[in-house]
Amino acid sequence: MRSFTAFGVGKRGVPASASLGKWPEMLRRATIADTAKLLAGAALLGMVPAIYALVIGTPMPFLLACIVMAGGLVSLTLHQRGLFEAAAATQVTTLMATGMVLTIADPRLGDAGLAVALMGPVLAALIAHSPLRRLSWLALAPVGLIGLVAALLGLPANPVADNVLGYSSVAGFAVAFVVVAFSAHRINTAFEVHDKAQVNAYRHLIEHVQDTVLRLSTDGSILLASRSSEALFGCPRYQSAGTKLSERLHIMDRPAFLTALADAAQDGRSRMIEVRLRQDDPHARSNVPRFIWVEMQLSPIADDKPAEGRHDVIALVRDITARKDAEAAMAEARRAAEDASQAKSRFLATIGHELRTPLNAVVGFSEMMTSGIGGELSPTHKEYAGLIQQSGKHLLEVVGMLLDMSRIEAGKFEIEAEPVNPGDIIPACFSMVETLANERSVRLVSEIEPDLPVMHADERVCRQIVINLLSNAIKFSHEGGLVTTTVKRQGQSINFSVRDRGIGMAPAAMARIGEPFFQVQDGLSRKYEGTGLGLSIVKGLVELHGGTLRAMSEIGAGTTITVLLPINGPATKPGETADILQLHREPPAAAPISWPNEKRKAQ
Repeated sequence: MRSFTAFGVGKRGVPASASLGKWPEMLRRATIADTAKLLAGAALLGMVPAIYALVIGTPMPFLLACIVMAGGLVSLTLHQRGLFEAAAATQVTTLMATGMVLTIADPRLGDAGLAVALMGPVLAALIAHSPLRRLSWLALAPVGLIGLVAALLGLPANPVADNVLGYSSVAGFAVAFVVVAFSAHRINTAFEVHDKAQVNAYRHLIEHVQDTVLRLSTDGSILLASRSSEALFGCPRYQSAGTKLSERLHIMDRPAFLTALADAAQDGRSRMIEVRLRQDDPHARSNVPRFIWVEMQLSPIADDKPAEGRHDVIALVRDITARKDAEAAMAEARRAAEDASQAKSRFLATIGHELRTPLNAVVGFSEMMTSGIGGELSPTHKEYAGLIQQSGKHLLEVVGMLLDMSRIEAGKFEIEAEPVNPGDIIPACFSMVETLANERSVRLVSEIEPDLPVMHADERVCRQIVINLLSNAIKFSHEGGLVTTTVKRQGQSINFSVRDRGIGMAPAAMARIGEPFFQVQDGLSRKYEGTGLGLSIVKGLVELHGGTLRAMSEIGAGTTITVLLPINGPATKPGETADILQLHREPPAAAPISWPNEKRKAQ
């Protein structure tokens, strides 16, 4: 049975939803007031014959009229004071009290009194809340018990009283029926208005939502289309109605759509797919169809009764062409960037090889000149030859770094892991940088932990790592400074730490350690020379071994660079790669997405 609480009204008359519960509650209150007036009016009309029956010695009609009159007036008073639930309870009590009096007066078991009393719970189900409904049904039991007792006692019959009682029963039942019918009519009207408002709201939502809303049959035919479908399809709605949506999809995307439609229609599962949809253009100059990318969400209509176990489907369709264009542009930009990076690496490798041959000749012949092989030189010429040799060696180091960097970026830097004693690496590295340290009066100190385990690594690469770290530490140390190199075991790794007490680095510079060509002091006025590739090469070589690079620094207090290399070698074992392990491989260039230029027609 429908009631006002079906609209979402709370237990105390407070709407559960501001939009759905407010006006039904107001209608309920108005119905309670009208019902109270109806009871009082019916009692007033029946008061004249009730007084006549009282004069001839039959007080039953007058008692019933007084009960109904009192119930109507009390209920109307409570309603005016805002006690709506109490007013509804008074009306229910009035009907049940009337039915009880008629039941007591009529000794027959199946009298009209029980019918009138039954109207009380029915009225409570229409206009009251749950507590009063339960109480009204519980109160019906005593009325039935009283009627049973009255039937068993068998009160003496009185012809005049029986006729008056019959008229009173008919009148009482008529009043109770009119009250219940009036309340039911008001509720039915409220539901009709509510349902119509809901339908209009949903229709307005579907017609004005930005995404296209389609209702599809089980075979994919378009049963309903929203207004936005005209812009999406490029044609009026009546032209697309009744056609199959799959006919508008690209032939390569139809299997995915049909699978998703089957999942939604037959299995009741929601699916979301991205497909290409043909968009008509009556002004097009060519017959090549124009396809746009759409995102389609398919959901089954679970409320209807499916035919043969299949549901109709609601499809929400959104144009995502702009997003696909952006993705294609990003993929193209990424491919161009990768091509540029590969071109840069090839350029560095080519120019490095081209420079190394003449530089070797410059260094070699300048060394011969300074050694006097071609004859004794004057002091001035000897000084010039020494400067040529020094500059040539510096250029060779730069070229070597460029070649290493290009090989690392191209994934062609090869290592050969073998058993290495970590403690033996440091003395060899000290001898390589000793000349540089003496020029700056920097003292080199090593702290090597005894009984270090043998590690699997490329000894040549490990020396290059330590030499680059020592060169940086010496370069950025103060005159007469100290550089400390520590080698120790740390878990399953060997810790190589190089610490200086030089100028240090700011936190912003620390975040960029390992970035190619980055230098702490940039610009033409920088004090320290270099290419900025040392630490980037170290980082690449460390990653090649499966290790990690850490740095701690403080401006004015120095810098500590720590390298952790795994004892067991890189994660990829030499046996798995024929004793060759590459640093990394360039990802394959992404093929450009050419769907906007699709020339294939949909069948």
